[in-house]
Amino acid sequence: MPLFLLLGTLFAVLIAGILLYLLTPRRYQSADSVAQSYDEWTDDGILEFYWGDHIHLGHYGSPPQRKDFRVAKSDFVHEMVRWGGLDQLPAGTTVLDVGCGIGGSSRILAKDYGFAVTGITISPQQVKRAQELTPEDLNAQFQVDDAMAMSFPDASFDVVWSIEAGPHMPDKAIFAQELIRVLKPGGILVVADWNQRDDRQKPLNFWERLVMKQLLDQWSHPAFASIEGFAELLAATGLATGEVKTDDWTQETLPSWLDSIWQGIIRPDGLIKFGWFGFLKSLREVPTLLLMRLAFGTGLCRFGMFRAVRAEVRSLSTTAAIKC
Repeated sequence: MPLFLLLGTLFAVLIAGILLYLLTPRRYQSADSVAQSYDEWTDDGILEFYWGDHIHLGHYGSPPQRKDFRVAKSDFVHEMVRWGGLDQLPAGTTVLDVGCGIGGSSRILAKDYGFAVTGITISPQQVKRAQELTPEDLNAQFQVDDAMAMSFPDASFDVVWSIEAGPHMPDKAIFAQELIRVLKPGGILVVADWNQRDDRQKPLNFWERLVMKQLLDQWSHPAFASIEGFAELLAATGLATGEVKTDDWTQETLPSWLDSIWQGIIRPDGLIKFGWFGFLKSLREVPTLLLMRLAFGTGLCRFGMFRAVRAEVRSLSTTAAIKC
């Protein structure tokens, strides 16, 4: 193929990808729109091909070091376990993985730590794929459930775990309430999430609002909470004991955004596997990934970590005595 024809073809594909990005936003409408987006991503297999079975960012160390994209994702799970103190818990500990995706983190928690894991997602196709990828002898099960109104009774789990699910939740206060509600007394909540800068302290300017609008519209996000704001919501449930612990892992996870784009370059077999249509769908996500890198790199967004412990529940006899 002559060089000018090759360049012309690449330019046409680039324009098509940009038009696809601009003309087909995935704005949040309801839980159904989130489920539909993840069903589509799971069905075509493109996200799994490039990102593996961990549909979340990687941990590159502090300070960040060069490492394989998928290894960084696996490392993230182990770092989160240690940060939350979950490595001190015995085998058989019951864990709820809220927003489990196709089960990558759930399988590590079950295999490497001996936990009994239940993963939930709003996407039926993700549940189906998670079940396909999970060996029968692994203590991990998956089901469709809504994190805003979970089907589990109060005090059901020793640990509640969630990675990057919060931006899909339309009411962060209800989300916080549900996460702690299903914890047993003394149980541990560990959450990792994409967060916006606290705009109560420093309001967003015109350009920052434009960037945030794209980050919301393109990936079915109703809103991002701030680290400070979500910690306050967890405390406001009245179900957490002591202080809600927070941390900022922005620098540790920052290389993930460009690494995710780099996967499309170093793995050209994806073009053979998914064809030009798949290439266009992948190209469509590049502007959002670059905007994410910009937002997290400039402080507009932050990667927040949260840990809370469920308060002991007073017995009925104690409550009655207080009332008397």
